[in-house]
Amino acid sequence: MKFFLKLFFLTLIASIFIGHIIKYQSNYDLGNKIIGFSVLIVAFIFLPLFLYNRLKNKKLSDYIFKSGEIDKIKPKSKIKK
Repeated sequence: MKFFLKLFFLTLIASIFIGHIIKYQSNYDLGNKIIGFSVLIVAFIFLPLFLYNRLKNKKLSDYIFKSGEIDKIKPKSKIKK
């Protein structure tokens, strides 16, 4: 899965780069379409796959604060009046 994500990411970066080259050298509209589709694929396909891969074996409750845990973290003032 890691190899696939790396290859997919490099392909998407290359397509954005190629879209910029096409945009400024020959066909402005086609370059914009290639860039736009590449950005959409990054946002709606690559990013969820990447996040799933990174978080699949993690306990998400370890990263969420609960109200009781916040009180433990707050520093207690040692100033007495």
